[in-house]
Amino acid sequence: MPYTVDFDTVSTTGLESSPVADALAGLRANEARYFKNKYDHVFTVEPADTARPIIDRVHRILEEERGIVIASRPLEATEFQVENIRWSYVFYENGLSINVLYTVDEGGKRAVGFKLSDGMEVPAELASFKFARQKSKLAGTIRGSYFVIKNEY
Repeated sequence: MPYTVDFDTVSTTGLESSPVADALAGLRANEARYFKNKYDHVFTVEPADTARPIIDRVHRILEEERGIVIASRPLEATEFQVENIRWSYVFYENGLSINVLYTVDEGGKRAVGFKLSDGMEVPAELASFKFARQKSKLAGTIRGSYFVIKNEY
C-alpha cells in the first residue's frame, strides 16, 4: 500500500523495524519537503515487497558501477520523474537512504546519492566514501555522499 510522506507531521510508518526509525523518518520527510518545495511533487513510497523492480534497478547500478552490495534490508522505495529527471529512492532498515538521479536527456546529470540517518554508523560497504554533514530540522544531522554514474541504465 503506497504511503504519502507528510513532512509536517513526521511518522515512522513503514520504518518501525529500523533501530533509527525516528531519524530515518525525519530523513524521508526531509526528502518529501525538498520535492514538494522544488517541484511541487508529492513524495509517496511503497513497501519493499511491492517495489522490487525499483530496488533491483538501484542495486544493479550500485553493483555494476562500483561493486557495492548493500547488506541492510530495504524497507521502502519510490520512483518518479520530475521535469527531465528520473528519481529512484530506497530506504533501508539500518537508516541508509540511497537515491539515483538520472537525467533522461543525453549528457545530463546522473548520480547515486547516499544519506545516513542521524545515529547510524557508516555501513562497511560504504566505508571508502567521504561523507559531508548537513543539518536538517526534520532529520537532525544528515551525512551524505555520492558518485557519478558512468554507464547507461
